[in-house]
Amino acid sequence: MLEQDLGILLFERRHRGVRLTEAGRHFLEHVAIGIGHLDHAVKTAGMIACGEQGRLRVGLHSSIADGFLPDLLNRYRNRHPNVDIEIVEGRTKDIIRFVREERLDVAFVLGTPTVEDCHSKPLWSETLVVVLPTRHILVQAEEIRWTDLAAETFLVRHGGGGPQMYDHVVLRLAEHWRQPSIRRLDIGRDTLMCMVAQGYGITLTSQAMTKVLFPDVVFRPILDEPEPIVFSAVWSPFNRGQTLLDFLSLAQQRSREFAKAMNEAAATPAASSQRPDPLP
Repeated sequence: MLEQDLGILLFERRHRGVRLTEAGRHFLEHVAIGIGHLDHAVKTAGMIACGEQGRLRVGLHSSIADGFLPDLLNRYRNRHPNVDIEIVEGRTKDIIRFVREERLDVAFVLGTPTVEDCHSKPLWSETLVVVLPTRHILVQAEEIRWTDLAAETFLVRHGGGGPQMYDHVVLRLAEHWRQPSIRRLDIGRDTLMCMVAQGYGITLTSQAMTKVLFPDVVFRPILDEPEPIVFSAVWSPFNRGQTLLDFLSLAQQRSREFAKAMNEAAATPAASSQRPDPLP
C-alpha cells in the first residue's frame, strides 16, 4: 500500500467517504507536476531522436556570403524550424579539430582534405577570382591571365582558406616566377580586403565573396585558371545524431542539384563569363 510505503497518511476514511489529507493534497499536486515534466521530457526526447528538435553546430572557414552554403542553411532551417543552428567561424585546422572533439557536428572547408577519424565529401565548387584595388592597372584589362599576376605581391591569411590559397598561388606561378611574392598575414577577411584596397597587394577569393560589397576593390576572373575551387563538408562517423544525418542528406541532395544547374549553365551557348547563381 502506498501509504504504508511512504509512512504518510494520504486519505481520511470516514463513514461518508474518503477525502485527501493536507499531506495527500500536497503529494498529488507535486506528483501531477512530475508526471507533466516526465511527459514533456519523453516528447522532447522523441523529437530530438527524430531530428525535429535539438541543435546543429556548424563550423565555417569564412563568413556566409552567397551561393551554396547560405542556401543550404536556409533550406534546412525551413524544414526544421525547431532545430537551433550554431555557427562557429575559425581557422580550417581549428574547426576540423572541433569536429573530431565533438564540439561541432560538421565543418565546411576549402579543398578536399583527408582527415583522420573523419569523413569528408566535396559538395560544391566556385570560380576563383583575383581581388584588385580599384586603381590597379589590370582593372582596365579586358582579360587577366596568371602571367599578368606573376610579379604581383599576394596577400593570404594564416586562417580560413589562406593555406590553400597560398599553395594555389605557388602552384600556378611556379612556371612563371621562381619565387612568387606572398605575404602571409594573421588577419581577418575584412582587414585583408582593406589592405588590398590600400595597395599592399592583391589576393584571391571565391565567386561567392564577390556578392559582398567591399570599398575600393574589384573582382576579376582569371581567364586561364583551369579549374574551380572545391568546398567540402567534414564530419565524424561516430556522430549519429539525426539532426546531422538530415543535414548531410539535404547537403548531398543540393550538391547534385547545384552541379546539374552549373552544367546546364555551362552548356548554354549564350552563357556569359559571369554566370548567374544557379540556385533558385
